[in-house]
Amino acid sequence: GDIVLFAKPVTLTEGDRVTLTTDVPLATDGTSKPEKLLYAVSLPPVHGQIVHINYPGVPISSYSQLDVVAQKVSDVHDNSHGAGKESLR
Repeated sequence: GDIVLFAKPVTLTEGDRVTLTTDVPLATDGTSKPEKLLYAVSLPPVHGQIVHINYPGVPISSYSQLDVVAQKVSDVHDNSHGAGKESLR
């Protein structure tokens, strides 16, 4: 089916960490198995990285909807002087 993605901007300040929840990225493909949906990080955050809580400090290039539901993915700011809103893409 068609994939629908809802993504909201995330606002981070220097050194901040935001755990991704279904309020930020939420996708559906019309099936009954949303946990099988995968996100690919095509454009990483300018001032930080997307990480899995099991591997802090290691940027990831993909994660699942199940990871988001379980709150295991974070956007981590790198302490540079470029705080602001970033959208997941």
